Amino acid sequence: MAKPDAFASVTAIGLSMAGVEAVKRYDGATVLKAGGTFMAGIATHESAEPNSLVVRSAFEDRDLLLEDAPETYYLTEYYRKYPLVLARLDQLTEDALRDLLSVSRHLAMAKSRPASKRSVLLAADGE
Repeated sequence: MAKPDAFASVTAIGLSMAGVEAVKRYDGATVLKAGGTFMAGIATHESAEPNSLVVRSAFEDRDLLLEDAPETYYLTEYYRKYPLVLARLDQLTEDALRDLLSVSRHLAMAKSRPASKRSVLLAADGE
């Protein structure tokens, strides 16, 4: 179980970003959504370590995070099939958390747009 305030800094940073909102899930847990799409939350699956954040991540980027900082980022079999990564909150600096949430927000916003708009926006972003 996550510490009661474990998600407070995540929420504060996330809500400072455009288009991000904090919402309650069906189970009462608070998650961040960007453009109505999941962006970040405390990992609630039993396979995750306590005080772990789950965020969107491209598979390639996730592999780099796991390789470069295994003390901070990890996966369990449950999460492996999804474009997500788990992060140990007590290992994240504020700057690292901000970067992680920014990338997750970008991915969530891209997913929430219709395919035709998504390709135009990605082209505009240089992707």
